[in-house]
Amino acid sequence: MHMLGESITVSIVGRVTWVSGPVVRAEITGHTQMMEQVTVSDYHLVGEVIGLRRDIATIQVYEDTSGIEPGAPVYGTGAPLSVELGPGLIGNIFDGIQRPLETLAQLSGSYIERGVTTAPLDRERRWAFEPAAAVGDRVSGGTILGTVPETPLVTHRVMAPPGVSGTLSWLAPAGEYVLTDPVARITSGRGEVEITMVQRWPVRVQRPSARRLSPTTPLITGQRVIDALFPIAKGGTATVPGGFGAGKTVLQHALAKWSDADIVIYIGCGERGNEMTDVLLEFPRLQDPKTGRSLMERTILIANTSNMPVAAREASIYTGITLAEYYRDMGYHVALMADSTSRWAEALREISGRLEEMPAEEGFPAYLPSRLASFYERAGRMTTLSGSEGSITVVGAVSPPSADFSEPVTQHTRRFIRVFWALDKSLAAARHFPSVSWLDSYSGYVDDVEAWWVANVDPSWADLRGEVMAILQQESQLQEIVRLVGPDTLPDAQRFVLLVARFIKEAFLQQNAMDPVDAYTPPEKQMALLHVLMHLFHRGNQIIARGAPVGRIQNEVTVWPRLVRAKAEVPNDDLGALDRLREQMDEELGRIERDYIE
Repeated sequence: MHMLGESITVSIVGRVTWVSGPVVRAEITGHTQMMEQVTVSDYHLVGEVIGLRRDIATIQVYEDTSGIEPGAPVYGTGAPLSVELGPGLIGNIFDGIQRPLETLAQLSGSYIERGVTTAPLDRERRWAFEPAAAVGDRVSGGTILGTVPETPLVTHRVMAPPGVSGTLSWLAPAGEYVLTDPVARITSGRGEVEITMVQRWPVRVQRPSARRLSPTTPLITGQRVIDALFPIAKGGTATVPGGFGAGKTVLQHALAKWSDADIVIYIGCGERGNEMTDVLLEFPRLQDPKTGRSLMERTILIANTSNMPVAAREASIYTGITLAEYYRDMGYHVALMADSTSRWAEALREISGRLEEMPAEEGFPAYLPSRLASFYERAGRMTTLSGSEGSITVVGAVSPPSADFSEPVTQHTRRFIRVFWALDKSLAAARHFPSVSWLDSYSGYVDDVEAWWVANVDPSWADLRGEVMAILQQESQLQEIVRLVGPDTLPDAQRFVLLVARFIKEAFLQQNAMDPVDAYTPPEKQMALLHVLMHLFHRGNQIIARGAPVGRIQNEVTVWPRLVRAKAEVPNDDLGALDRLREQMDEELGRIERDYIE
């Protein structure tokens, strides 16, 4: 690993002999090693050594190789493909290899020219450094040496790099410094190490932590179908599979906007440019629900759209997860959205084909499962090296062709995640969003987060969830009968199940991401809505057991439209309105019940 202050040698290590799209082979004449970052030709196209055989190196190039000829030089750096970590990451927009897109636009216009690059972080901006340690302290990797107000929402903690330990021999006084100014010196048996506010870290190497913890706190997303039925824990892993038009991107946007993570990292990996444009235009205008500040003040965007070089998709998710680990090490809870891992897997398949490797299922390389595992295993809730607690929650979208969940990317992903939010194309066609299928989805964190819900929101969360799931599953079975012989053949109790299931779907599961109230529902309101719906279910069953027909309940109770609209009309901080709705419903149901009391 190379720190920024170390010299990185750039010298000719070989000559190009063969080019096939993003894959280049070169005859090596100097010293090079596996996974080393290199630059190809006098354009200095960024690449990475992915194979060595005798004196032939195979290089994966992250830029367009058009016009590269045999004999072009290959320059070695002596360092692996790495990212810069320091103040200035938050609010920035990078491509898959951490080039700042706004700066590149100033250098080359609307289209990025080949070989154009610049430092990922601004070298001229001055940051207000406040020391947080004392000279003479014993420090090690992860020790917080000082703080920098990176944005009004994020305090950047300047840490000793992993692998560096000793005695703090000098610490800069409070003041303003640029990234490359020394702010500390650590003396050990091997000499003195100078620390600046910026580090470099290889993207394919997991950053160390002290201990992995069990995920027991839910990531509150404000999406009712997720929080109440299929929760994800902070430090958990989830996937969102769905066909074209099922709403994957909109759901991930909602998670990025409303989740209670401290930091959000959104990776647009191989998606259409117009979708990423929506993100770039919308996020700066959005307000953080907790503070009212701009959402970009706690967000990092990585844009690697479908018209960008395909190989850079492969690096983009590693760039994103490395940035997430850096903020996790500061003690923050990070949510990472990868949209989509299918496009990343397609990049692997294309590169594998260029390398003439033996294909596995549907042409994907045989190492696809291990690559997916190495990505998702970097999520987790950790005790950091400094002793604080941080987490990375990973949500990866999958775009199976023709919504076929049996295809390899979806199937292999299911092996490594614990939450599966399956999107149903038929629900999307019926304008039911989020189109999360309550029959095909599941969460492995229900038992883990139950104690949090009991202690902080509602002791009956698990019971309410179980009842709702049972009603929805029973409704699915009854619909098979209805399709064959019609609803009139069912007994009243079963017809009432269909009625309540309809209200659950319309009044609770369906959520409008564009409505200012309905877009985000706090946990307390979610539970209040479920209490009203389950109260309806229990009271209605009592009345039907006394002999009342379901038609009277359906036709004579007047609050049903208000019940459906309550999710958007009842303010999130006025749950008393739901109590009044419940009282009116009780009164109208009571009038029906009195007619059947002997």
